[in-house]
Amino acid sequence: MDIPAYMQELGRSARAAAGVLANLSADAKNAALLAVAEALERETEYLAAENERDLAAARAAGLSAALIDRLTLTPARLHAMAKDVRVVAGLRDPIGTVLDQRSRPSGITITKVRVPIGVIAIIYEARPNVTIDAASLCLKSGNAVILRGGSEALHSNAALARIFQHALATTKLPTAAVQFVETTDRAAVDALLRMEQFVDLVIPRGGKSLIRKVAEDSRIPVLKHYEGICHTYIAKDANIDKAIAVCMNAKVQRPGVCNAMETLLIDAQIAEKVIPPLFAKLREAQVELRGCPRTKAIDPNVRDATEEDWRTEYLDLILSVKIVDDVDEAIAFINEYGSHHSDAIITEDAYIGAHFLQHVDSATVYVNASTRFTDGGEFGMGAEMGISTDKLHARGPVGLEELTSYKYMIRGDGAVRT
Repeated sequence: MDIPAYMQELGRSARAAAGVLANLSADAKNAALLAVAEALERETEYLAAENERDLAAARAAGLSAALIDRLTLTPARLHAMAKDVRVVAGLRDPIGTVLDQRSRPSGITITKVRVPIGVIAIIYEARPNVTIDAASLCLKSGNAVILRGGSEALHSNAALARIFQHALATTKLPTAAVQFVETTDRAAVDALLRMEQFVDLVIPRGGKSLIRKVAEDSRIPVLKHYEGICHTYIAKDANIDKAIAVCMNAKVQRPGVCNAMETLLIDAQIAEKVIPPLFAKLREAQVELRGCPRTKAIDPNVRDATEEDWRTEYLDLILSVKIVDDVDEAIAFINEYGSHHSDAIITEDAYIGAHFLQHVDSATVYVNASTRFTDGGEFGMGAEMGISTDKLHARGPVGLEELTSYKYMIRGDGAVRT
């Protein structure tokens, strides 16, 4: 395959499709999305068969249980994907929204209007649901998308993209609005990152090495989704039952995702009360515990935590634990060692909670709630493109509005500048 020529053709087709999408009605886009949702539920056997090809290869390659979980398309997950697509179809179309309007003494009227970005490239690893989430959000926001998934989910991603394209064709929309890079050759990524004449934004989703490569090599603006080193801090006045419930959810419910807790901070004044019952439950759930010296003094069976542990996104049933003296030490630790993704405090003191919310520099900050809520669906945004840890131009869950730009429309009646 001539990779540069192949990628250039994808880019040209995407640019042409983007011109059509930018002017589609909400009804036309929604009809296509509803067709996608119906197809996902209708084609479960086909999707399961293609997914099993990827799962068999993953097991043969010895991938971790957490990674295999991320690859797996269960009937429940396919149903959830279809539900998310319907949610996106039901959301308000952001395109054409008037953001501001003003009249000037010169006789011109200036209107600031939300518009699509254009062509978006998504480079991602492991999770096949990203194929549908990204395509749905891009279609609803009027953007064409080029999808480049990881080799470990090649068959699953390709099957999902075909289903989406078929739905576009049946609703008379350009199939080039959603394109999947059907090669695992890394040269395709290199070519994609140099296609600034066709692609307006690149969004990488995956491990730190992938995101760093994209950010360093791209000639196109990049919206980064860096790792999720998420913290929960149990303050001195926390309700212990509440703290245990939140921490168990944050660590155990689905450890292989970016909003799972990786480091637990415990106030010294409550540590001896909360550690025994919490650690017992964590061990029941097969969580490996790594702690600081003060943690080990309370529970000697904890492994030593290293400096590297505080900076590690495990994506597994491993948790690092540190005892701190107060909320300000917790905040300083999170701001230094965290990835500015999602961090939480468990407290019954409203002032301490507000102080934490104000001073932790992360995209999402919680009081008395699990970090697992950092998700477009949980935020009422439908699906999401990822969790941006950037500050420009989007931060936190990336939904429809975050996939738009704006332009100024100026009207006059023969106005001239003096």
